[in-house]
Amino acid sequence: MTSSTSSPCRLPQWLQDAETPGHFATVLQVLLKREKERLALSNASRHKTSPSLTHRIAHLPSTLLKNDEVVKHYSISIACDPEHRNFNRYSDVTPYDRTRVVVGHNGSEEPSGRYLNASWVRELAGGKWWIASQAPLPDTIHAFLSVILEPVSPPPAVAPQVKPLTGSISRVRTVVQLTRDIESGMRKAHAYIPPNVGDSWISAPEPNCNAKPLKITLLDVAQIDEAHCLQSTVSVQPLTPKNEPVGEPVVFKHMLFSSWPDHSVPEPEDRAALLRFVHLVDRTNRDLSSQPESVRDRLDPDPPIIVGCSAGIGRTGSFIALSSLLRAYRFLPAPCSLLHEPNKELPPLEPSPLGPLPEDVRGDRVAEEIDALREQRPGMVQRPDQVQLIYECLVMAFATAKSTTP
Repeated sequence: MTSSTSSPCRLPQWLQDAETPGHFATVLQVLLKREKERLALSNASRHKTSPSLTHRIAHLPSTLLKNDEVVKHYSISIACDPEHRNFNRYSDVTPYDRTRVVVGHNGSEEPSGRYLNASWVRELAGGKWWIASQAPLPDTIHAFLSVILEPVSPPPAVAPQVKPLTGSISRVRTVVQLTRDIESGMRKAHAYIPPNVGDSWISAPEPNCNAKPLKITLLDVAQIDEAHCLQSTVSVQPLTPKNEPVGEPVVFKHMLFSSWPDHSVPEPEDRAALLRFVHLVDRTNRDLSSQPESVRDRLDPDPPIIVGCSAGIGRTGSFIALSSLLRAYRFLPAPCSLLHEPNKELPPLEPSPLGPLPEDVRGDRVAEEIDALREQRPGMVQRPDQVQLIYECLVMAFATAKSTTP
């Protein structure tokens, strides 16, 4: 993990340099060029693994020009499998095979397990693990909630040495939602939590899956106005075919940020609330008070957080990038997950097959963070105004710290 040794009140030089005329345009150009290269390689993987011989032959010239190992690195073939296509909210937003979240059931997590459009991503600057996800569809709600039921760890392809410490449980207990279900009259997400406290819904698994049905109960709701947050406490309980409970229910916090419109960014007057929301999410994730006392000493004090918007790339990537840089400059505490060996530096992220960023943007930590996130899930931080938002919120964090320091 890269941390800052400078004063948390002093604007770092690279962030001052980002104001140089033309710099922002250069950053956008570099990031776009590299993402187009990744997209071409991902498409090559899709063409090579198509079940249609006609399709494979038609795209043979373009796929022959690509390095097989690099194509494999950016492969999206599992997401494009005909069995999985209907589980993608948007056909052009798919996870890489190597970072996808593999969903098991009944304690099983085979490499070929259930498909979910979600990716493991690790902050470059801050070091924390997240799960970046699309908003669940009706047929993927069960798989999505199943991630919360079982202990989690990143796949060996991206974190070969990462496993929870012996006897401990690293399980998701915080879900962040950055989209309303309906925005501008368009369906952006499907509800999977009952609307009234005390109500329960039953979620059945997708077709051809023999996992147990899940009972979802809304336990409590709190409106946190200063962070523009609706926080719900939710339990998930597996059931027998006769709807009898199996084991103990698992409790998690669902946190909706209500002031981030689709295809846009929060208004200037909402950005202080966004920063407060980032802090609230981090504090909530470390709070064990909603968990059974009998297991608290074995729970991960800072487990991975699921975060999603509609597609799980634009607002989602921006939120993770901002959290990472706030953590690197000590506005957020360092990660203390049981997935990390205590008192040891995290190993560096795998270098990009595309090589390092060009010299003219190297050292710009926003550009570096976004590029690293895009290595792990395609399209992260989707829009130029979302890139700009990260710079502006960082500047705001430094300015706020300076104004409140004696």
